Amino acid sequence: MNPLRRLVGQTAIYGLSSIIGRLLNYLLVPLYTRVLITSEYGIYTEMYAYVSILWVILTYGMETTFFRFSQSETDKTDVYSTSLLSLIFTSGVFLIISLIYAQPIAVWLGYPNNVNYVVWFVFILAFDAISAIPFAKLRQDNRPMKFAILKLINIGSNIGLNLFFILLCPFILKTYPDTNLASFVKSFFNPDDLVSYIFVSNLISTTLTLILQLPDFPWKKYSFNFHLWKKMLVYTWPLLVVSVAGSINLSLDKILLAKLLPSGTDVMGQVGIYGACYKVSIIMTLFVQTFRYAADPFFFNESAQVGARQLYADVLTLFMIAVSTIFLLTMMYIDIVILFIGTAYREGKAVIPLLLLGNLFLGVFYNFSIWYKLTNKTIYGAALSIIGATITIILNILLIPSMGYYGSAWAAFFAYFTMMTLSYILGQRHFKIPYNLKRLIFYPLLAIALYFASELLKPESKLLHLTINTILTAGYLFIVVKLDKKLLFDVLKKN
Repeated sequence: MNPLRRLVGQTAIYGLSSIIGRLLNYLLVPLYTRVLITSEYGIYTEMYAYVSILWVILTYGMETTFFRFSQSETDKTDVYSTSLLSLIFTSGVFLIISLIYAQPIAVWLGYPNNVNYVVWFVFILAFDAISAIPFAKLRQDNRPMKFAILKLINIGSNIGLNLFFILLCPFILKTYPDTNLASFVKSFFNPDDLVSYIFVSNLISTTLTLILQLPDFPWKKYSFNFHLWKKMLVYTWPLLVVSVAGSINLSLDKILLAKLLPSGTDVMGQVGIYGACYKVSIIMTLFVQTFRYAADPFFFNESAQVGARQLYADVLTLFMIAVSTIFLLTMMYIDIVILFIGTAYREGKAVIPLLLLGNLFLGVFYNFSIWYKLTNKTIYGAALSIIGATITIILNILLIPSMGYYGSAWAAFFAYFTMMTLSYILGQRHFKIPYNLKRLIFYPLLAIALYFASELLKPESKLLHLTINTILTAGYLFIVVKLDKKLLFDVLKKN
C-alpha cells in the first residue's frame, strides 16, 4: 500500500480511539466546569499535572525503545517480554514505596486530609505504565483496531462512571431523598467531594483496561534478557530525559501557577481557569498525539526503504497543513468552541491561540525528532528537551507573578518554538531531510494572518462575523489545495 495512505489510514484508526474517544472524554469538561467551582477544578488540574510528569518517569521511554529493538533484534518476543517485565518491576517498586509514604506525600502536595488521592493515583500510574508496552505491541503489529477498541473501552467506562457519580448519584439524593435507593447511594457517595469521584472513575477504568490486556501478555514465553535490557537502557535513558523534560513543558506550568501566584489571589481558581482553557486548546494536542501513535512505528519501518527521507519530508508537509487548519478552525469559531467550558472559566480565552501555537510547534518538533532516533543519537533529544524545560521553568518563574496564567502560556510558546528550531538545525546537519521549508513556514503564517484579519474585520453582528470567518477559512483551504494538490491526492492513491 502507498505508505502515505497507510500512515493516514492508521492515524485515522488511532484517532478513532484517541481523537473521537478523547473528544467524548472532552465532553466531560462542560460538565466539570459547570458542576465544579474554579478552585475544585484547579485541584483536578494540579493533580493531573503531577500525574503526567510521573507517568513519563515510570515508562522511561520504553515504548520507543521497544519499537527500535523490535526492528533490530531477531527475537521480537524476547524484546517484548524484557520490556514488559522491566516496566512491571519498576512500577511495582514505585507502588510499594508510594503506599508506604502516602501520608507524607499527601502533606507535601498540600492535601494532608486527602491521602486517598495519593493511593488512587499511585495505582492509576502503576497500571497505566504496565499497559504501555502491550499497547505499543499492538501498534508494532499494525493492529490499530484492537488498539482502538481497548482505548475506547477505557474512555467509555471512565465517562460512564463520571456520569454515574457526578450526575446520577446527586440526582438520586436530591429527587428521592428518603428512599432505600438514596440510603444505598449515601453508603458510598459523598456529594460534597465530587472531585474524588473523577479520580475513582479513572482508577476503575484503568484497572479494567489492564485486565483486558492480560491475554496479550507473553504467558508462554516469559523471559528477561539481561544483556538486551542493558542495551535497551543505554538507548532509553536519553529518551527518559526527553520525556521528563517534555512533560515539564506540558504540565509544570499548572504546578508552578499554584506555587507562584501572588498571595491574596484565588490561586486554585486561577489554576482551574487556565486548566479549562488548556482543555480548549487540547484539540491540537489530540491530533499530535494520535499522529505520533501511527508515526513512531511508521518512521522506523520505512527507514530502510528507498526514498524514505523524501517520504518524511512529505509527511511533515501534510502534518503542517493539518495542524495549521486546526489552529485556524479553532480560532475562527472560538466563540462557539468556548461554550464548552462554563461561564466562570471563559475569562482566560485570550491564552487559547498561544497554547494552540505552542502545541503546533511541539508537533513539528516531534516530526523533526526522527533524526536522532534513527541515528541512535538520542542524547541530542535529551539536550533539546532540557533546553525547552529550562526555558519553561525560567519564564514561568519570571512571568507568573506579574502575568499569571498568561505568563505560563507565553512560556510554553517560546519553549516549544526554541525546541522546534534547534531540532531542525541539528537534524539537517546529522540526518538531512529535504523538508519544504517554504511551505512549513507559509501555512501557519497564513493561518495566523487570516485569524488577525478576522479580528480586524470583526463586525458587531456575530452571524456576519461567522460568515466572514467561513469565507476566510474556505480561502485558506483553496490555497492549500492549489499549492499541494499533488501531495494531497497522493494520499488517496492505493499504491
